[in-house]
This record gives sequence, structure tokens and C-alpha cells, in this order.
Amino acid sequence: MTTTVTKGFSTKLLTIGALAAGLALGACGEPAGEGPKAAEAAKHPLIGQPAPAFEFESLNGQGKVSIEKWKGKVVYVDFWATWCEPCKKSFPKIQELFTKYKGQVEVVGISEDDENTGIKEFGEQFSAKFPLGWDKGKDIAGKWQPKSMPASFVVDKQGVVRFVHLGYHDGEEAEIEKEIKSLL
Repeated sequence: MTTTVTKGFSTKLLTIGALAAGLALGACGEPAGEGPKAAEAAKHPLIGQPAPAFEFESLNGQGKVSIEKWKGKVVYVDFWATWCEPCKKSFPKIQELFTKYKGQVEVVGISEDDENTGIKEFGEQFSAKFPLGWDKGKDIAGKWQPKSMPASFVVDKQGVVRFVHLGYHDGEEAEIEKEIKSLL
């Protein structure tokens, strides 16, 4: 038995297949406040808990960085990597946040790259003026538990984690800014 498929039918089948694949891949970049990543962030075990301590030497000339010395200020902690495309989109927005709230909010970027190669240059490429560090042995990440890249944490003046963001999408900075303002 032989089945003949017309050219029009084959084209429709390919189009439907391409649309289905696009929808499946598109689910990775979900809007803020929706989908599995937002639900996972809302249940992050650090929310409501004291921010885990960390200390490292800044890679971009800002000296020793320690969350302990920032008690009394709101702190925005961003875990990222040089290979992470959403991180590249979020970095300019983080710099804008740092500039706008300088003196009221401390911002720190912690690289989860396997090697300390290109981290400082990545910061320079995006004109990052906030401290950048490298989590060499993944000890900091082990305590903070970033579940995706980027992962950001908003810490209140008492040193308690109040908000967590997993991943990045355009416009997310408005939500983060609202959270920060609520803690000032």
C-alpha cells in the first residue's frame, strides 16, 4: 500500500511542527509573576530567612565585598555567568538600578563561571560600576541556591531575603524597583 502526500499537506504539517516547537521553546522565557519559574521563586527557601554571609575580593577594584558590612541598607544580589544570554540583557538594567539608588541600595554581581576568565571584561562591556565577584568553589551559590541564571535576591535592611527572581525578561526591572522601594 502506498500513501501519497500532497505538497500543500507537507507544508502545513511542517508549519504546525515548527509552531509547536516554537511554543515549547518559548515556555522557557516566561513573563514575571507567571509560570513555573515565578512559582519556584515565590517558594525559594531563603525568603524570610537571614541572607547567607559572603565575602570576597572584588574583581573590578572595589575592595573586599561583604554582605555583613551592608546591614542597614537594602542589598540586591545577582548571580550570573558570562555565557548566560539573559544575564547579558539584565546587566545594563542592574547598572541603571545601581546608579539610581546609589547610597540607598547596595548591588553586587556574583559570577558562577567555572573559570575566572572574562568576568572582569564582561563587567566592563556592560559598564558595571557595582562590585563583581567570582564564586570560585561555588560556596556562595551553595548557600544562596540560585536555581537558574540569572538569579537575583533582594535583601532588606535587617539582612533578611525578601524577594527572589529566577531568570530574566524585559521589563522585570520595574517589578524589582517596586520591591526595593517597599524596603527603603
